[in-house]
Amino acid sequence: MKSFLTHLECSACGETYPADEIHTVCPACGKVLLARYDLDKARSALTRESLTGRIASLWRYAELLPVRTPANRVTLGEGWTPLLPAERLGARLGCERLLLKDEGLNPTGSFKARGMAVAVSRAKELGSPALATPSAGNAACAMSAYAARAGLEAFVFMPVDAPTMNQALCVAYGAQLFLVRGLISDCGTIVRREGPSRGWFDVSTLREPYRAEGKKTMGYELAEQLGWRLPDVIVYPTGGGTGIVGMWKAFDEMEQLGWIGSKRPRMISVQAAGCAPIVRAFQEGQRHATPWQGARTIAAGLRVPAAIGDYLMLDAIRQSGGTAVAVSDEDIRETMLEATRATGVFVSTEAAATVAGLRQLLASGQVDREEEIVLFLTGSGLLNADLVPVDRPVLDPADVEGCARLIG
Repeated sequence: MKSFLTHLECSACGETYPADEIHTVCPACGKVLLARYDLDKARSALTRESLTGRIASLWRYAELLPVRTPANRVTLGEGWTPLLPAERLGARLGCERLLLKDEGLNPTGSFKARGMAVAVSRAKELGSPALATPSAGNAACAMSAYAARAGLEAFVFMPVDAPTMNQALCVAYGAQLFLVRGLISDCGTIVRREGPSRGWFDVSTLREPYRAEGKKTMGYELAEQLGWRLPDVIVYPTGGGTGIVGMWKAFDEMEQLGWIGSKRPRMISVQAAGCAPIVRAFQEGQRHATPWQGARTIAAGLRVPAAIGDYLMLDAIRQSGGTAVAVSDEDIRETMLEATRATGVFVSTEAAATVAGLRQLLASGQVDREEEIVLFLTGSGLLNADLVPVDRPVLDPADVEGCARLIG
């Protein structure tokens, strides 16, 4: 399975660059670089039918990923997550055609494993000895795990109040963890300042071309799992936005390959009310989002005050006829337990935000209750287990009457 990667292209100015050199953002304008493929050759060599029987991971789409040599693939079994019907949750919300894409089953507990699997593989292939990333939590865990798998050094910069589980996992994987008094944007400033002189491969969100390639496989999988069609609506929790950007790219590639038609889902971004720069930019008709001041939310992955790929997210949302909504931390906390109990999937705070957002969209009529809706549950609630109240009475087995009274 040979990669059809040809070059890198700036998503803003259109400048092109060799694919087999290390790049971050576009040298000409500082915007996001995207990996491009020879889709004409891919069309004749790769068909939907040829995917049958391939490995159940994101590497089933290897020809459309940027890693040239199979030996450089760093994998822990990421991708090909289940697409689950959600009848009971749908009944609670009042919609009958609700599906869940459960990304919490990825190796490190979130969809971040997809992007880091590809980015770390490409770093290895390009000869980088060390990686670095700013992260609110889940991306750092994924990078640390894949760096450990590849035998590369990992440097993580994380807000001091990031979830302790994420901090512990980075240390367990052997990463060099540095806690920063500030937000993910402050962490990113350190990586960009220190990285070039230290030889770090910077895998910051959309500041390199390859994490988006791992994330785009969610779009390929969704189409394949639905029999090569797409749903009416995709609801996605948005921080840095690589998932929306990657899937939108996947839909375009699949259409060029002849795998799907021109119909697109309405892409809906859900953010936390305490950090909603994309929602504000969408409502104000702006193509770029103003950095959010005083960002606060219990959903660490949504606490991204500024995203370099803001224009790509907003373009996808608008071109698809979608929208952007914000939900409160109170709604996220309550919905986390409600969704978990109605589905059997222990959802993260970010995933819970999609459910809370959908409820809002259904109530306002922005999403029709008859439409086919896919919620992306981007992470496992195991990473947020400290938010679940477990204060319960303690039973004394020798106290029969007291035990019976407590049980009720």
